[in-house]
Amino acid sequence: MNPFEMVIGIVLIVTVGSIIRAKLGVRRDRHGNEHFANNGASAAEARRLQEEVRTLKDRIQVLERVITDNHSSSSLDREIERLRDERK
Repeated sequence: MNPFEMVIGIVLIVTVGSIIRAKLGVRRDRHGNEHFANNGASAAEARRLQEEVRTLKDRIQVLERVITDNHSSSSLDREIERLRDERK
């Protein structure tokens, strides 16, 4: 094996190893310490964001219903006040 083939082999091994580590979620911080990217804090953040998206979808449904309904302005006022009370 000549030196050129050895360099290509080393680069290939390091590249494949880096790809595998990325797929497994292993990350390095700036000090070289390794840790998994999907820890408990990120899972809690994901749950919080899912709940926020669910809340926003509900609000969009209400807005669509309010806009498309043909009710009088008084019933619209009552609906808006009811929604404000639910948020508190």
